[in-house]
Amino acid sequence: MTVPGVRWVVSGLVLFVAFAVLGVLVARQPPALDLAVADSLRGQENRPLGHVAGALTNVLGPVLPYLLGAVLVVVALRRRDHTGLCVRLGVVLVVCRLTSVLGKLVFERQRPRVYPETSYPSGHVVSVASTAFVAVLLCVWLAPRLVRWAVGAAVAATVLGAACRIVLGVHWVTDTVGAVLAVTGVGLVTAAAAGLLPPPPGGRNLAE
Repeated sequence: MTVPGVRWVVSGLVLFVAFAVLGVLVARQPPALDLAVADSLRGQENRPLGHVAGALTNVLGPVLPYLLGAVLVVVALRRRDHTGLCVRLGVVLVVCRLTSVLGKLVFERQRPRVYPETSYPSGHVVSVASTAFVAVLLCVWLAPRLVRWAVGAAVAATVLGAACRIVLGVHWVTDTVGAVLAVTGVGLVTAAAAGLLPPPPGGRNLAE
């Protein structure tokens, strides 16, 4: 692995450790920020803001990785020279998505209100962040001119998805922060190991 590749791995490991440390710190007792935000939004799930958040979270959630997976399959079938790239991106997508399963098994954090499953990290935010991370990588390799737009859209979608889960009262703020830390950390390590990072020299477009 090249020196830039090692740097991506180290950065990813630092973020994943931050995810784990945060999980330990908040698993038993929510910090003041979590409690304050949860108290201020209590009951919103039954009000107009909650109805909007509920509609948005149906889109900004677990369905997104499946949609992106379908896109990767289509790209691989239409452009056989991109099959290897799509397979590697698919692996990154799956590994990032599994951080939600791992975190919930390890930390067993209770939610702000009665709701199925444990809380840390937010599975919906993990889904959005995983999809966003891989979508940006896809643009890096196949459409460099769209990378800036893709990053902006990725950040906006992730923040909106997190806000929806918080408004609905099914996640603490730190659940959503942990989701982003986990996905970004695991994503960087997995992408580097798969040869997707560092990006192509000079933003070279592989479609050319």
